[in-house]
Amino acid sequence: MKLSLLQNSLLILSLSLLLLGYRRRRLSKKTPASPAGLLSPYPFLGVLPQFINNRHRFLEWLVEILSSHPTHNVDFRTPGNVHGIITASPATVEHVLKTNFGNYPKGERTVSMTSDLLGLGIFNSDGEEWKSQRKTASFEFNKRSLRAFVVDAVRDETLERLVPVLRRASEEGRPIDRFAFDNICKVVFDEDPAWLGGGGGDEFMRAFTDAQRISADRFMSALPFTWRLKRLCNVGSERRLKESMAVVREFVTRVIQSRKTRESSRAEHADLLSRFDEAGKYSEEALRDIVVNFMVAGRETTSSALTWFFWIVSSRPDVVAKVLEEIRAYVMGRLESIWGKDCLEYRPERWLGEEDGVFKAESPFKYPVFHAGPRMCLGREMAYTQMKAVAACVIERFVMEAVEKVEEPEYVISLTLRMKGGLWMRVKEK
Repeated sequence: MKLSLLQNSLLILSLSLLLLGYRRRRLSKKTPASPAGLLSPYPFLGVLPQFINNRHRFLEWLVEILSSHPTHNVDFRTPGNVHGIITASPATVEHVLKTNFGNYPKGERTVSMTSDLLGLGIFNSDGEEWKSQRKTASFEFNKRSLRAFVVDAVRDETLERLVPVLRRASEEGRPIDRFAFDNICKVVFDEDPAWLGGGGGDEFMRAFTDAQRISADRFMSALPFTWRLKRLCNVGSERRLKESMAVVREFVTRVIQSRKTRESSRAEHADLLSRFDEAGKYSEEALRDIVVNFMVAGRETTSSALTWFFWIVSSRPDVVAKVLEEIRAYVMGRLESIWGKDCLEYRPERWLGEEDGVFKAESPFKYPVFHAGPRMCLGREMAYTQMKAVAACVIERFVMEAVEKVEEPEYVISLTLRMKGGLWMRVKEK
């Protein structure tokens, strides 16, 4: 849910790496040199050649660079006046996200890259606009009525939709390829599209996914002007983005207009759209941006985390046995200096106290999957509620087996770290 420069395109980056772009502001005038042989800049091209060579394995490349540098801070430049720091240092993350938060706004470059999708919603705004939306959302997320609303939505979606779908898949012996969630629609604007139960929505889901992927791809362009040129000429991926966003905006606008004309009293509704609408200071376009931002936050993040979770536990019966007692979704950092020599191992016990076995939270600056500082994810507890409810219901009732036994699935860098091609699972009821 929370963003820095690159986190606009990588909401949950399991490696705890942040690409923090900046222009005149710098962490230090004495930025350490890049590791020899891994990030050696050229006079005019900067690190562009290395970036192009490693774009297909971007995250692994970042791990190699940062692992070889003692401070885990590496300076970089690319054509187009792009200058920034790649970091995996918890101290640097804290400096940017909390200690000197005011010095690191989104900035024009980041906002422009994601504005077609996010507009001026909470993830793509700075200053007073961000403060206003954050204040309204924070007030609502802390209300008991919203928490109860979320719990009810998650319970209904899990027990009445997801479990029956998995049961049918088990009976028919057919694999399934995704977990789709309607409850984010319930929470954001109190609508139940029933997509998980076979209620359609394929066109919108495709458009929404494409819009996120193409927006994230702008950050991965070899040259910063290429996506602008394609948008100007209305060709290629930028044309698809325009078409996809037309579908997304039409759907969200219809929901907003329907919500405004609904006869029942607004006071009866606990969804976020109603709360923002009641404030009386947001235009329909602003409400649309707000809805899209929260849909991005609630749909892709939870489903991506659960996809990786079920892939991992499908080959770890020992973990399944333990997870039946207590559930939490995990992702993995990959630096030995931060997580120890077993950083590449899936070991859930690392999150529990050695003596009492009780969950111990890590510093959000060491593990910033829900961001940190003033932009800390407001929906963190909602996400944990969703993931724990789904994981508990599924593991208690079904045996999940990945169709393809691969050492590690490929990932897609989108607004979340999605699994390429989704995850096909065979389901057997216990």
